[in-house]
Amino acid sequence: MSGIFTKAKNWYTRYERRIASFSLVGGFVFDVLTIRGIDLFFENAWIVIRLIIVMVCIVVINRQENNKQEGEGRGKLHFWMITTLQFMFGGLLSTFLVFYFRSTTLAVTWPFILVLGLAFFANESFKQHYARLVFQISILYVSFFSFLIFIVPIFMHRIGADIFVLSGLLSLVLIAIFLFGLKKYAREKFKQSKKILIGVILGIFGIINILYFSHLIPPIPLALKDRGIYHAVTKHANFVYTVSKEIPKWTDYFSVYKEISIVRGAPVYAYSAIFSPATFQTGIVHEWQLRDEVAGKWVTMSRISLSASGGRADGYRTYSKKNAIVPGKWRVNVETKDGQIIGRIGFVVHIVDTEPVLIIEVK
Repeated sequence: MSGIFTKAKNWYTRYERRIASFSLVGGFVFDVLTIRGIDLFFENAWIVIRLIIVMVCIVVINRQENNKQEGEGRGKLHFWMITTLQFMFGGLLSTFLVFYFRSTTLAVTWPFILVLGLAFFANESFKQHYARLVFQISILYVSFFSFLIFIVPIFMHRIGADIFVLSGLLSLVLIAIFLFGLKKYAREKFKQSKKILIGVILGIFGIINILYFSHLIPPIPLALKDRGIYHAVTKHANFVYTVSKEIPKWTDYFSVYKEISIVRGAPVYAYSAIFSPATFQTGIVHEWQLRDEVAGKWVTMSRISLSASGGRADGYRTYSKKNAIVPGKWRVNVETKDGQIIGRIGFVVHIVDTEPVLIIEVK
């Protein structure tokens, strides 16, 4: 049996970089295709199971490293623990990337997505660093905090600055409890890295807080499932919505700013469908902004407060309208009450003498 494990180890070592590259892309694509809802029990239970496996691996690895320093040797299990740790961290980080990517407009919250992405690539590219306690704990703490940012709001049925602060405090409590337990099994390793560990954890905590209060973290677990700019939006019986829109052109699929032609004085409607977990109640805002090309900035023309309820897989549907709209480049920021951007709708208004041919679409 030991010969089989040795051959497997040698084969893995020989093709490690290719396997890591394949798992990097394949694992992310797999998560994109298979992960369903952020509020589903199975998805979150699987995250918890992987976190537990990760913590066990870190304890075993560092206990063996501690034994090596004391002259006892590390044992054959060390290689497989590091490999398992890398694989589990890769799965966790790819899951978080998918969740956060679905919940945001990349143009606004790319810094936080970048933080998760760098951690993801570091996990796949620098396996030798898993022999270092500081690197292990850094990735573990990022995973703790990333998970709590959305699981706490799901349990509390709302989002907000106070909920985020609670998530951050819980992340510190969890990592402190884990480090206290780790200290009992790898005393020398922990003693050597104690000051650096505290500094790194507080540094990550500070960076994530700065990103949040700068509105650079997606308002997860909210997600914009559908959006659009229309000539009319109508709510019918049995919760059916219809929208009136122009016949789409093939160029619309490649345009960031859709074009809409209206008769002077006619209103324009902004439609959004926002997913949130069941029993989740939150307020949202449609912020209508016009681009001032001379000043080179966006000017807020109106802010319209709306409500959203959770539970509908395709998102809670709501809309706002703007009367007497002027020609030019516009955008509607779909935000939380605290100013976190869930998504954007960009469009260009053209004033015409005759209303274009419209078609009706059911939402």
